[in-house]
Formats: sequence, C-alpha cells, structure tokens
Amino acid sequence: MKILKFFIKLMFLANSLAAFLLLISYVLPYIPPKSYGTLSVISLGVPLLIILNILFFIYWLLRVKKQMLLSLIVLLLGWNYLGAMYQFSSSKSIENSDNFSVMSFNVRMFNKYNWKPNKTTKQDIIDFFYKEAPDVICIQEYTRGKPIKLDGYNDYNARYTKSVRGGHTIFSKFPIINSGSLEFENTNNNAVFADVVKGKDTIRVYNLHLQSSKVNTQIDYVNSQYSRDMFLKRVKAAFIKQQSQVELVLQHKAKCTYKTIIAGDFNNTSFSYSYKEILGDDMLDTFKEAGNGFGKTFDFKFFPLRIDFILAHKDFKVNGFKTYDDTILSDHYPIMATLKLN
Repeated sequence: MKILKFFIKLMFLANSLAAFLLLISYVLPYIPPKSYGTLSVISLGVPLLIILNILFFIYWLLRVKKQMLLSLIVLLLGWNYLGAMYQFSSSKSIENSDNFSVMSFNVRMFNKYNWKPNKTTKQDIIDFFYKEAPDVICIQEYTRGKPIKLDGYNDYNARYTKSVRGGHTIFSKFPIINSGSLEFENTNNNAVFADVVKGKDTIRVYNLHLQSSKVNTQIDYVNSQYSRDMFLKRVKAAFIKQQSQVELVLQHKAKCTYKTIIAGDFNNTSFSYSYKEILGDDMLDTFKEAGNGFGKTFDFKFFPLRIDFILAHKDFKVNGFKTYDDTILSDHYPIMATLKLN
C-alpha cells in the first residue's frame, strides 16, 4: 500500500511539472528571447508537453481521481495551442477558378553533400515541382552553384545576383515586377521577396529562412549531457537572432501596400515569439485554416515538429493545404497552400 501511495505521489509530481511547464509556455510567445532566451527554448517542447498532459488527464480520469483537474484546466487554458499542434480539418481543396497555390520547401541544397544516399535527389525535386505545379514556389537552402531551371516559371535569385546572398529563391508562374533581398546581419540567413501580378492584383511574397540553431537532431546525440548543454546554448542564441531578423522583416513589410504572403523555414514552432510576431493580427496560418493532422514539416524522429509555414493576409481565403510528409527528398517536407484573394 505504501509503495502504491508513493507511486501516486510521484505521478502527480511529474504531472505537476508537465502542467507547470505547459502553463509557462503559454506566455513565452509574448516574451522577447532577448529578455529571457533560455526560457524561450521551452517553446520547442510544447507538443510533447501537450501530449504528456493529455496522457496524465486520461490516467487520472480512468482512476476517477480529482488530480485529473490539473491537466484538464491547463489544457483548456491553452485550447488554441491544441489547434496549432493538430488539425482535424479536411485536407480536400475547395475548387475555384481564382485559386492559386503557393509551395514552400527547404531542399537542403538538393542533397549536395550526400546527406542521403539518393544520387538523383536534385532531379527528383525538379520532377516533384512539375508534378505538383504550384503557381509560386519558395525554396530555402537553394544552391546557386548548381541552379535549376523550371519551364513556365519566372524566378528571383535562382542565378547568381551580385550583392544578394544566395540560398533562397522564388519561382513564379506569374510575372515578377519587383524583387529584393533582406540581408540579415552576422549570419548566412536572409529573406527574399517578390511582387507577383495575378490578374489585376499585385501580391507580395516573402521567402524567409530564420536563424538555425545548427544542432544535431539525432536522439542519441541530444540525450548526452554535453549535447544538451550545447543544444540549449545554440537554441537560445538562434532565437535571439531570430528576433532581430523578424523585426527587420516586419519593418520592411509595414512599408508594403500589397496583400502579403510569408512562407519559409522559421526554424521555430507555432508556439514561439517569432511565429507570433510574424503572424500578427493580419495574417492567417494556412495550416490551421485548412490543414490536417500534426502538419509535421521536419524529419525529427518521434516528435511532430512544424517549423515551416505559409502565412497569408486575412484578405485571402484558404481553400486548401497539404503537407507532403511522404516525400523524402530533404530533412524537411514540402507544404502547399491553395489560396484565393477575396
């Protein structure tokens, strides 16, 4: 009996810790990483904290214990978080003649350094683009050393451009009437943008690649003490840099009079300060509007990380969203949103 009581106390202690950390995570999107960088790292673990609290709630519920109220209350307080992590929406697109599609894909330099044994990755990615035929493609970790050409598309930064950092490009079936790059300081990351003309409308498309923490994501590596310390240090530094990068993008966006789409690899989750700031009050997360499931975009075992996004101004109607999580061509999965400008 004493052993049973001790086990119940231990379970409730673990439950309390998981509930407390989840509760703390609710305020993290409102705290700039420059103020509390270490705390902001918790945002990466929100999906795990949500799952743990659901499991604790079910455990106490089956035992008909009042302890179930702890996780239940904390989960209800963060109800919007559940929608950001998992969507029950139908992934079927709504057909409309005014629809157009936007894809975002971190191609990991087309497997330039042979991270995967597949020797045809670059051509496979080109074939994938032709097969899905999105109207606009935002590519991150694009190598201009071995550029690609897509018939039927205009492009920005797909070939060498003087004074513009490589790594990211935009392909568009629509005419591009203006384009440029936002060069982030002290990093290889940047953002590019293009103003595309669809019919009578001009739309600003941003393609972002926010600061990466550059950590090894293998489970056995992350589990070692040294790597955990290094992980915290690098993620904290990355999130602080991301804040400055987001501020630069938002300053640039504020001067634009066109309706805006922001796509790319944020290297952070939908529970982060960076995401909240970019989303603002005027943008929609297309996954939350029309996605399905966890929407996992990064290949991290046993953990549904969604760090790639397509955000669209509220004047767009989101008529579809797809995560290509069965397309193994990079360490990221492509995503595509079907949009219509109201």
